[in-house]
Amino acid sequence: MRIDSLLRAAVSLLAPRRTSAAPRDRRRSRPAAPSPSAGPKPSAPSLAPSGATIREYDVEGWGTPSLSYSPDPDNEADPGEVVWGWVPYEDDPRQGKDRPVLVVGTRGRDLVGVQLTSKDHSRDGGREAARGRTWVDVGSGAWDSRGRESEVRVDRVLLVPRGAVRREGATLARVRFDVVVAALRGHHGW
Repeated sequence: MRIDSLLRAAVSLLAPRRTSAAPRDRRRSRPAAPSPSAGPKPSAPSLAPSGATIREYDVEGWGTPSLSYSPDPDNEADPGEVVWGWVPYEDDPRQGKDRPVLVVGTRGRDLVGVQLTSKDHSRDGGREAARGRTWVDVGSGAWDSRGRESEVRVDRVLLVPRGAVRREGATLARVRFDVVVAALRGHHGW
């Protein structure tokens, strides 16, 4: 058994590091919060990882998820926290990129979230609305290494298996979280 552990350790040290796809071994521990300069850098599109992956939440089929604010600094993802994971693109779910996701609730053991972006969509609000996209400002936080203002997309709800969470990024303030949940309820009729 000890030889197996040593071999696995040697292989992990010598194996090339993956930079744009989700990690293969999801059993690694995640840091509770990044240092301001340690945030992930934007990555190029990548192919879907194997294993637990983030996917669209079936709003019509599954109904209202359990929405709550319950962040807990326990190194486990909780509603009210921003986490990082590989999020598929809508037009090609086989491709996507690593991005922050605000956890807004749960469905069973899985998390329910909405994606964040640092791109300002207020400038192209008409075009976004024509595409059915609704964005809500949430301000800045430790999830963005450059401290940029962020927005969440409330029209696209995501089901996030706990194994798909790469790391916790930060906790969103309760007042901001409540604004996001109100926008989700209004948009989806929950």
